[in-house]
Amino acid sequence: GAVRDFVLGVVLMGGRGEVLRFGGQVMKNVAGYDVSRLLAGSMGTLGVILDVSLKVLPKPFAENSLRFTMTEAEAIRRLNQWAGQPLPISASAWHDGMLTVRLSGAQAAVKAAQQKMGGEQMAEADEFWRALREQSADFFGPDDGGANCLWRLSVPSVTPPMELPGMQLIEWGGAQRWLKTDENATTIRAAVEKSGGHASLFRGGDKSVGVFHPLAPPVAKIHRNLKAAFDPSGVFNPGRMYVDL
Repeated sequence: GAVRDFVLGVVLMGGRGEVLRFGGQVMKNVAGYDVSRLLAGSMGTLGVILDVSLKVLPKPFAENSLRFTMTEAEAIRRLNQWAGQPLPISASAWHDGMLTVRLSGAQAAVKAAQQKMGGEQMAEADEFWRALREQSADFFGPDDGGANCLWRLSVPSVTPPMELPGMQLIEWGGAQRWLKTDENATTIRAAVEKSGGHASLFRGGDKSVGVFHPLAPPVAKIHRNLKAAFDPSGVFNPGRMYVDL
């Protein structure tokens, strides 16, 4: 899952040299602002993380990965359909006409889900998911077609196929889409913003266009206020995310 969803608590050194504690070490400790999750993805711009408490889960008793030959549109539709059902889906990926879904949980639940969903059982599934997680899969390597930029698109899971040039790989039930392309940043971000999402320049390309999606004025104000509260002198990673932060 997403890192922020597994952070229970943190100990942070702020810009004034103070040691600040947020969250706790167990699940039921909701109090005040959820700063612990806020720090996930902050790129060290708010302080130095001294200690982290993480939620962990037991390894599932059974896992099985299924493959389906289908178009991008059909894959998005099926993933959202399955998401609304009690199926033990723990990962999904679509690329080049092939949808791969991983089932994890109790043996009976995995077996029942496989019978309901169909598909072909995948061999060497562990290596497939490891390569996807570590971005060592062929998709993330040098592109023979000449595309130099890798974008990470975060959109609502029901967003239909995005008509953008290049190659795409879809994860997280349709909500995270990787795009390899040389299309300009303005076109990409306009298309993603129209869908209610945002686009980050993950690798390659001209960083002067901004690695992270431009913030709407109200959100930018929140970012500036947070930065001022945690790091008033701007000593932690200035400009790491946005030039004025």
